[in-house]
Amino acid sequence: MSNKIQAVKGMNDLLPGKVELWHQVEQVLREAAWSYGYQEIRTPILEKTELFKQSIGDQTDIVEKEMYVFEDASDTSLALRPEATAATVRAGNQHGLFHNQQQRLWYMGPMFRRERPQKGRYRQFHQFGIEAFGWTGPDIDAEVIRVGARIWKNLGVENIRLKLNTLGSPEARERYRHALHQYFSNCRDQLDSDSLRRLERNPLRILDSKVESTVALVEAAPSILEYLDEDSKRSFESLCESLTQSGISIDVDNRLVRGLDYYTSTVFEWVTDQLGAQSAVCAGGRYDQLVEHRGGRATPAVGFAMGVERLVELIAVEQKSSTDEFLDAYVISLCGQQHAVDITERLRDAGIRACEHCGGGKLKSQMKKADQSGASFAVIVGEDEVATQSVQLKILRGEGGQEQIKREQLVEVLVSRLP
Repeated sequence: MSNKIQAVKGMNDLLPGKVELWHQVEQVLREAAWSYGYQEIRTPILEKTELFKQSIGDQTDIVEKEMYVFEDASDTSLALRPEATAATVRAGNQHGLFHNQQQRLWYMGPMFRRERPQKGRYRQFHQFGIEAFGWTGPDIDAEVIRVGARIWKNLGVENIRLKLNTLGSPEARERYRHALHQYFSNCRDQLDSDSLRRLERNPLRILDSKVESTVALVEAAPSILEYLDEDSKRSFESLCESLTQSGISIDVDNRLVRGLDYYTSTVFEWVTDQLGAQSAVCAGGRYDQLVEHRGGRATPAVGFAMGVERLVELIAVEQKSSTDEFLDAYVISLCGQQHAVDITERLRDAGIRACEHCGGGKLKSQMKKADQSGASFAVIVGEDEVATQSVQLKILRGEGGQEQIKREQLVEVLVSRLP
C-alpha cells in the first residue's frame, strides 16, 4: 500500500467548522471596502518573476529567499505572486486604469512565500488589501487607515494599535539613506550577514532586521525625523492630526520601515499583542513612484494589505465570533423523502438555510442528526401532518418546545423567529 499523500508543507486545508468564520470575516472586509467606494480587482496568481524583482526589490527577503519561481515550457521565468500591489500596478498600467483617472481598488486572494511556517504565517496565505491611485496629500492616507479602523470596529477587534512613520520625500529619504550608510559602515563588524549585503544597496532595510545584535545597533541609529524637509513634516503632522480627530490613537515609530522597497512617505502597521511574535495584522503606506517605475505615468498611490489567517486567528483568540449555528432548519420526514424535499426547497426560496434529512431512519435517529447539524429548528413531517397540511416545529437551540403550525405559515414563523 502506498503512503498517503499529505498537503504541501505550509499550505493548509480549510475544513468545515472553520471556513464559516472565514466567510464572516471576508464579508466584513468586502463591505468595508464597498462602504468607502473601493472596487474589486482580481489579478492572476502567476506573474513574470521580473515584476516582483523590479517592484519589491531584489535584496528583500521575499525576492532573495521566499518566492516560488519556475520556468514554463517557453523558458519564461514565472513566480507565484508573493503580494498583490505590484500585480495591481501591472494590471492598472496594462489596461489604462490610471490614465487621467483616480482609482480606489480592493483585492482578496491567496499569496505564496516559501518561509518557515509558524502560527499565523504560512506558505500559502491570503491577503485582503486596498489601493488608492491618483491622490496626493495626507487626506487619502488618512482614509486608507480609517478603512482599517472600521474593519476592526465591525469585527469587534479591540486589542490592536496603529504604528505610524514617514519616510519623507525621495530627497529626504536619500539624505537619510546616506546617514544610515555612514552610521552602519562605522560598525560593519557588528552587522549580521544579511545586513552587510543590504548596506550598499538599501541600508533602510537594516532597520527591519530581527537579529538581536543588529537590533541593538538600530536602536542607536539616526532617526528619519531628523532628515525630513518642511513639506514632509507638514504632511505627516496633518495626517496625525486627521487621525487623532477621527479618534484613532497613534504610536509614532521612527524606526518603522516596510519590508518592500517601493514604499515612500507614509508607512504604517496595525499590530496586536494577541498573536505572539507575529504582531502585525495589517501594513501599508505610500508608493508614489511605483506606477511610473513600472512603465506608467507618474501616479501617487497608497494602500495596505492584511493577512486573513492572522485576522481570523485574532478573532478566535478574542472570541468575538461564533459559527455554531450554520443551519436555520433541519427537515425530517417520516412518510417519504419528497415531503422533506418540497418543504426544504420552499424554505430555501425564502432565504432560510435548510437541510433535509437523507438516509431514512426512525424519528429518534433523525432528531439526533438534526441536533448534530447545529440547526436552530427541526421541522418534522409525519403522516398526520401530511393529512392536515401542517408540520411540527421543534426548537433545538434555547428555550421552547414543540408546536404544530400550518405548512403555509412555516416560512413566516421561521423568519419572525430567526435572528
